[in-house]
Amino acid sequence: MPGMGNSLRAAALLAFVVLSILVSLLISSVQQFGARISHFSNATVAGDEEEFASLRGALIYQLNERRKEIIPLLLPDRDDDDESGLSGYSRHSLQHDQTLDSILDYNLWNEITHGSRKAHMDEMDCDSLVDMQAVEILGSGYTKLVVKVNLAGGQPVALKLVNEQGIDMGKCVEDFKDPRGCRELVSYKLKKEIVLLQRLRHPNVIKLKGHCAGDVGGEGGRVAVILEQGNPLQMIQLLQSPWEDRFRVCLDLVRLLHFLSQSPLGSVTLLDFQPRQFVTVSGELKLTDLDDASAEETVCQMDADCTLQFPHRNFTLPCSTQGVCEGLNEKRNIYNAYRYFFTYLLPHQAPPGFTHLVNHIMNSTGELKADINQTLEAFEHILLLYKSGLHLDNLPPSIIRDYTVMRGMGTSGNAEYRCWPSYSQQGCVLSVHSGREAAYICNSHSQCNSFTLTGQKTWTGRLLASFRSSFSHLVPDGISEVYVKKTKPETSTV
Repeated sequence: MPGMGNSLRAAALLAFVVLSILVSLLISSVQQFGARISHFSNATVAGDEEEFASLRGALIYQLNERRKEIIPLLLPDRDDDDESGLSGYSRHSLQHDQTLDSILDYNLWNEITHGSRKAHMDEMDCDSLVDMQAVEILGSGYTKLVVKVNLAGGQPVALKLVNEQGIDMGKCVEDFKDPRGCRELVSYKLKKEIVLLQRLRHPNVIKLKGHCAGDVGGEGGRVAVILEQGNPLQMIQLLQSPWEDRFRVCLDLVRLLHFLSQSPLGSVTLLDFQPRQFVTVSGELKLTDLDDASAEETVCQMDADCTLQFPHRNFTLPCSTQGVCEGLNEKRNIYNAYRYFFTYLLPHQAPPGFTHLVNHIMNSTGELKADINQTLEAFEHILLLYKSGLHLDNLPPSIIRDYTVMRGMGTSGNAEYRCWPSYSQQGCVLSVHSGREAAYICNSHSQCNSFTLTGQKTWTGRLLASFRSSFSHLVPDGISEVYVKKTKPETSTV
């Protein structure tokens, strides 16, 4: 049976090459790539043997350096350090010796390098990729190519592959004249990401469904990471979304950063903190790019060594008696969340009852006056108020008496008007805690004469209310309630 597994793995990996044709805007054909391999191989044979040995030695050195980056990630969880005899080791300055060899999870590393963990964790492997179909390119960069594919059963997943035509691969081949070795070198980012996805499992981290690794036709270093399918985060679209959805993105981000501050690897910082590193899955924010995550602590001798530098602000943190910068990883994450997310998504059109709470978050994170625990507590407090409707206590209960309610009914022949931001581009659909809040909103809109509570709910459990200027008739609807403004005598006289 091992032979059959190998053949299936080879078939799946061959599909990767076929996939490269389908995404020809980024990757050249297999024949062209093969020609490049032949060209470099012949050049190497015909070239100076001494130069070849020198280049090979330099490439091996780079491979070892990449391997050293991953070694700390294979250590047992931080909570198990004392039991594992790691109390004398610093995770950012490890020495390779027999003690470390005895505790490192080399099984994980070997499986990532040569095959998947399906046997252990019921994950997808190379067999799962046979007969897959490429759908579209989701993104590409210096190192990686991300492609949406449908598996044989129709399930959509995202594949991360080495970008054969990326800048990293091209520069490596130019420097070392060894395409196979360069593919292995560049693939270390994918391997590191697999390890991080295994160690940093959280609802706001993209789900690792499996991976495939192996050789095709003697070409090594081919790795594919299989991830759940997400939608790239579109900041422009978010800016036009209701405040509730923008708040959700920020809340998910804070929950993620809280987890990273005390993860199994210790405090993890995101060195490449950009909106493009995130996707949404069913509205939930998820970190999808982890290859630039780091659990290393910054060593220091004095406070001046602990300076966080940003384009418009610098912060100096204390150097601890242990010689590391206290909270630097956590603080870097918080400020990046402030400048890339909070600044754009939080304050605009926040409910009036939350203005002071949002301003407090903006000030405390923008000045790094709060740690991640305090920041999460502030966000969760707003969520509690928003879901419970406690921020609406100042609305008069009598406001709903200005409306006649018809339960179990909907409307037809509606005269819609638009409001912003709305859950519907054709009309005015907003989330409300109750009919009382909906009545308050309707009273604030000059065009509004009626609204319907549809029975649909948002992620917080709030109701969706549809506001309109008029409608022609009522229709039976078991889950909706229609509220119509009562005509006041003085209004009818006028």
